[in-house]
Amino acid sequence: MDGATSKKKRSLYLRLWDEARPYRLHLAGLALLSLLSPPLALLGPLPLKIVVDNVLSGRALPRWLEIWLPGAGAPSPTALLLLAVGMVIAVALLTQLRDYASTLLMTYTGEKLLRCFRARLFRHSQRLSLAYHDTRGTADSTYRIQYDATSIQSIAVEGVTPFITSALTLVTIMAVTAQINWKLALVGLAVAPAVFAVSRSARPRLRQQGREVRKLESSAMSVVQEVLGAARVVKAFGQEAREEDRFVERSNEGMRARLGQAMLQGRFGLSVALITATGTAAVLYVGVRDIQAGTLTLGSLILVMGYLAQLYGPLKTLSKKMGSMQSHFAGAERAFALLDESPDVEDNPRGRCLARASGAMVFRHVSFGYDRERPVLQDVSFEVAAGSCLGIVGTTGAGKTTLVNLLTRFYDPTTGGILLDAVDARDYRLADYRNQFALVLQEPVLFSGSIADNIAYARPHARESEIIAAAKAANAHDFITRLPRGYDTRVGERGLCLSGGERQRISIARAFLKDAPMLILDEPTSSVDVKTEAAIVEAMERLARGRTTFIIAHRRSALKHCDLLLRLEHGRVESFEPVPPMGDHENPDPPGSAVESQRSRANV
Repeated sequence: MDGATSKKKRSLYLRLWDEARPYRLHLAGLALLSLLSPPLALLGPLPLKIVVDNVLSGRALPRWLEIWLPGAGAPSPTALLLLAVGMVIAVALLTQLRDYASTLLMTYTGEKLLRCFRARLFRHSQRLSLAYHDTRGTADSTYRIQYDATSIQSIAVEGVTPFITSALTLVTIMAVTAQINWKLALVGLAVAPAVFAVSRSARPRLRQQGREVRKLESSAMSVVQEVLGAARVVKAFGQEAREEDRFVERSNEGMRARLGQAMLQGRFGLSVALITATGTAAVLYVGVRDIQAGTLTLGSLILVMGYLAQLYGPLKTLSKKMGSMQSHFAGAERAFALLDESPDVEDNPRGRCLARASGAMVFRHVSFGYDRERPVLQDVSFEVAAGSCLGIVGTTGAGKTTLVNLLTRFYDPTTGGILLDAVDARDYRLADYRNQFALVLQEPVLFSGSIADNIAYARPHARESEIIAAAKAANAHDFITRLPRGYDTRVGERGLCLSGGERQRISIARAFLKDAPMLILDEPTSSVDVKTEAAIVEAMERLARGRTTFIIAHRRSALKHCDLLLRLEHGRVESFEPVPPMGDHENPDPPGSAVESQRSRANV
């Protein structure tokens, strides 16, 4: 093992300990319960020895057992038989009680540890930039949070505790066996180095196979998420069979990897079984020869063989845990890799607090690209006074949406700077800065709760009267009250139980309720009919009053209340000027817009 790999392993173990440290008292409790396992294991074969040597063969009972029997003198065979029967029942009951307490504490500790670790992963994944999720896909992060995170539970609770129990049982049984017959103990223990050598050689391959399995399972999960998210498109084009084949293909890859993992573990288990069987055969041979020589009783051999079975049980457990844990270590590596991802947009821990901005925005020579070889915006500069309304137009791909993504610091400029109230946006605390904006997107995003919950998303503790007032301002109150359950109506996943115009008006109501000083409207009327558009434009006009507003639109009707018009082409500012008044018969779509371009081609 090279130094880098060794350092990485040590780092993984330290990080696992850091995660488990808050639950060290719980883990200590599990360890204490584990201490009860060796004595109970030692008592297991003892009743059979008493029956064979003392009840059937008539030998004297060992002195340390006589104290458990009432009265004086040698106990009768009946009393010895009752002692053996009572010991069988007592050992079984105590073992079950220990297992019950251990299972409860293990489940409680494991679930708390897993919940906190998943929460950390989820919190961090939300902090990661949009570029990360756009590149990797949300299914990969989902898999790491939901499935890879369980590895820490398996390692810290379900792995370490049985490991401790097995190690203690191994040492205790070995010591007691040596007291009975040191030669048999030595013969039985001679196989241990071979078992650990096999385990050590198998670990790297099992770890690598575990990584491959999890990667392929994550890939299959991404197909499911993608297809169900685009179910309407899949159905419209009749591609259900094709998508099923794609899912089955990915699943087959995962199945083959799982089979490879099972084969590795099977070969490893077979090797351990053969080694321990060799040890058992050697002890049996030596023990029988000692009985024939008169140096060992049959009961002692039965006791040693019983202990040997329990000795090899922990030995197999230790070895199998070393093998099965490699898959969990691979999962832990993937989960920690998500935590190691750094957000492209860093929060400034010493940033300025910002309660409510005035809203003056300045772009100074801003350039940006999702990768350095293909810039999307180049040397963009303009100023917007507080309370002004800026319309942003341009053909598809000109960089309009990228510009507003920079406004909200979903991304940071590659070069140049963005100033809010004469202060660089990066000098504010990120949460405070983003709290200055309310967004209404082209495709409104709703969550699968009630209409009231969606309107109050930015202010979860808003009063009912405030929610209704916001809905009225957004021209949404009338259609909401006509629904069977009014504001308690469930909107379905992504709001698909409502029409596009209804979703958009709820989105506008949400922006009203937030009451932010700055507003971004990203083509809010592009996919609605003329009547719905009129209601949305009227609501937008009310919403924009007194706020610094940025409107991306293809339709001139959505821009008629703008003070300034910024035209982007190929990522550069083509013009930046006041909006001219629109006459009654003027083209309703701005020059350079997609709608206007289509109309011009149609006229030709």
